[in-house]
Amino acid sequence: MRPTATKQKADAANFVEVALPVPLKRLFTYSVPEGTTARPELGQRVRVPFGKRRLIGFVAAVHSELPADLDVDVKKLRPIIEFLDDEPLITPEILRLTEWTADYYASFWGEMLKAALPAGMNSEKVRPKRRKAVRLLDNADADHTKALTKAQTTILETLAAEGGEMLWTDLLDSAKAGASPVNTLVKRGFLEIFIQDIHRDPFSAEKFPKRPQMTLTEHQASVLAQITDAIDGSEFKAFLLHGVTGSGKTEVYFRSIKHTIAMGRSALMLVPEIALTPVFSRQMRAAFGSTVAILHSGLSPGERFDEWRRIRDGEARVAIGTRSAVFAPLENIGLIIVDEEHDSSYRQRESPFYNARDVAVVRASFAGAVAVLGSATPAMESFYNARHGKYTLLSMPERIGGRNLASAELVDMREVFKRAGKDVALSSELLDAIGETAARGEKIIVLMNRRGFSQFVLCRTCGETIKCENCDITLTFHRREGRLTCHYCGFGMPAPHACPKCASEFLYFVGEGTENIADQLEKKFPKLKIERIDRDSITRKGELEQKLLDFAEGRIDMLVGTQMIAKGHDFPDVTLVGVVGVDIGLGLPDLRSAERTFQMITQVAGRSGRGEKPGRVIIQTYHPDHYALQRSMAQDYEGFYADELKYRENFRYPPFVALASIMVRHRELSRARSIANAVRRFLDAANPEKTVRIVGPASASIARLKNEYRMQLILRSVSRKELRKVLDIALAEAEANGVEMRSVYVEIDPVSLM
Repeated sequence: MRPTATKQKADAANFVEVALPVPLKRLFTYSVPEGTTARPELGQRVRVPFGKRRLIGFVAAVHSELPADLDVDVKKLRPIIEFLDDEPLITPEILRLTEWTADYYASFWGEMLKAALPAGMNSEKVRPKRRKAVRLLDNADADHTKALTKAQTTILETLAAEGGEMLWTDLLDSAKAGASPVNTLVKRGFLEIFIQDIHRDPFSAEKFPKRPQMTLTEHQASVLAQITDAIDGSEFKAFLLHGVTGSGKTEVYFRSIKHTIAMGRSALMLVPEIALTPVFSRQMRAAFGSTVAILHSGLSPGERFDEWRRIRDGEARVAIGTRSAVFAPLENIGLIIVDEEHDSSYRQRESPFYNARDVAVVRASFAGAVAVLGSATPAMESFYNARHGKYTLLSMPERIGGRNLASAELVDMREVFKRAGKDVALSSELLDAIGETAARGEKIIVLMNRRGFSQFVLCRTCGETIKCENCDITLTFHRREGRLTCHYCGFGMPAPHACPKCASEFLYFVGEGTENIADQLEKKFPKLKIERIDRDSITRKGELEQKLLDFAEGRIDMLVGTQMIAKGHDFPDVTLVGVVGVDIGLGLPDLRSAERTFQMITQVAGRSGRGEKPGRVIIQTYHPDHYALQRSMAQDYEGFYADELKYRENFRYPPFVALASIMVRHRELSRARSIANAVRRFLDAANPEKTVRIVGPASASIARLKNEYRMQLILRSVSRKELRKVLDIALAEAEANGVEMRSVYVEIDPVSLM
């Protein structure tokens, strides 16, 4: 890719360089068609020829004459086919940010630009929803030679009462009139018909509760003062806000945003999943009105486009959204908040790879804004950065009102097995606690971070397990649907009555999931209203949000679910949290398994005891001595950080080294191996001084996924600069020598090595 060209201007726009969504690290040059009235602008979408295809790309540079360093033959340049936008969709700030993001993550600028726009905005011309409307005109120009009919008078009065403008259909309904009297009034000059853009409001039918007035604690007030002072300074500063669960981080966010708006700047708040914070998003709308925009995948394409457009046009100065909202086209941004900054949802898991948390910090740096990363369980790298001066550490170590953290206890499932003489999913300790809590009329949460009824199906006769036809993993049994399903690619099949290999009917359904746990609890406690929350049970728009609201308002007694129920909720009446199957996470072959387990338990434990009544947490495990579990019992983050840091240092994992993963994916195993071996050869050639440690290629932990074989290489170095130097040289040489780069996926700072 050539050096940044986003600031270039040209007196005459004869040529453009275009970033295309293809896995190639370069811009593509096209000529501007002679006689065109459109003037290309940076960030504008254009349709261009690319081989035998037509692709939509983004203008990244405009030239009157081609620069000397562009090695192209003017006579062979192909012209732009079509300009798709009247004005650029991508602002100069986002153009610069996506270029940096693509470069840092060794990705492709065109793909990153495509990812920066809401889904559906990359295919054709983007237009708002439009409908016919009627406007009241000044009567002094109107034809008064004839008296108005009763219907015509009613129409005029209805319009006047509504401020002089109404949609055509709304006017006819409200005035109980037909089209004829309206058309007559138009002809006589009383009215005019026009086309009006319609804003599809995702909150159109919602009530907006006001945020209750709160007196800040000493810690909240101190933290808020430091953040607002930094905002007033209009210079970049990054904070890590480490506050225990229930310490009031959300109130600090709210007041920081309010202060930013009062300063005349805009604010961005990122959350892992917008549907998990329904009350806060409504309170934001109540406080700031239509100046708040929401961006997340749960909206319809039309709603997403309209919200994005309101941000782009400056109508919305506060944006709340999930990962891709980090590219929201806010102007004059003064504050960026990343709530639950540790959450892996901020990592884009498919190309183009990026971590929205880290991109948010860079965006704040570019804009001279303040970045606030908040969590009760910060990511190891974030806390390391705070300890070493890259971020300023803010601490809120106490819950609001002096409430104690929930008391926690471990149940040793080895002892439970001895007592029962068999494996059981729910210990008597947990069941007794559920019964006692329910008897007091208090709420319960049970976390089981695995979906389905059973983890896999095993033939007791021949030992066969039933695997996905596209992936190298077993299928999960879902009893209510009577199907086996792959949670990676979506493949499914009816549950068999006999082994497909030996025809034996002795099939064993192994390992519990949320569906199984919920069924067991419904049988044990038939009088309780129990709801399951996971990606299988939530299938309709708004369903998750409704279940959470029902739970908060007492229409549900117990939630059983995956980590979706562990994030950021504030349910004052929850006094018991049970954690089942925690050893699943600890057993994963991944560098962050202990960190994720600690975070998940601490977060879900934080849902208990947030009101006046004390909370209790019961954790079932076969590994009661593991440091992640011991530290999570006390919600002792700093103790866990110290333990985990020793482990990371011993095994040379981040934050002590820079890490990169190269995954080669191909439908043919032989081709995957051949490409991976070629990449390794170029890596070795680019690494003569051995400043980068290279491991692999070897089969990935899931060797086949979505019908592709996967070979992996891992790169580590104490020098990020050296790692990128070796990586960039090797990949460039591989591409120049004909290696099939469309099968090579590079991930910088991977959050998982699986």
